Amino acid sequence: MQEVIFILRRSGIQPTPQRIAVLNSILKTRAHPSAEELLKKVRHDCPTLSRATVYNTLNLFVEKGLIKPQILKEGSLVFDPNIDKHHHFIDEETGKIYDIPWNTFAVTIKNPLDDFEISDLQVVVRGRKKKK
Repeated sequence: MQEVIFILRRSGIQPTPQRIAVLNSILKTRAHPSAEELLKKVRHDCPTLSRATVYNTLNLFVEKGLIKPQILKEGSLVFDPNIDKHHHFIDEETGKIYDIPWNTFAVTIKNPLDDFEISDLQVVVRGRKKKK
């Protein structure tokens, strides 16, 4: 819990019980939870937590660079606790999202996009995880 409080303070965020609970939940997972999944999970420990508080807290965390919003599933915004450069693999059977190391793919831009300024680049791969 002290680590979560330190991260919040270092980011200029006033630690509140709700913010601590949300960030703690995010940092404990390797998943890419939606706001509703986080609400359900955090309400277990903090039953008075409101939907608006979760959404406002997530937006604050995004603004401060603690998490990244991702649209990896059609019509669904998820939050990625891994803010380092990486790609994603989406298992089409389970819907589970896996982080793929950045150096897995050699991505190059062959023709510059003169009319665009690129702010982010990532590869999203879809398929099925092999059974062992």
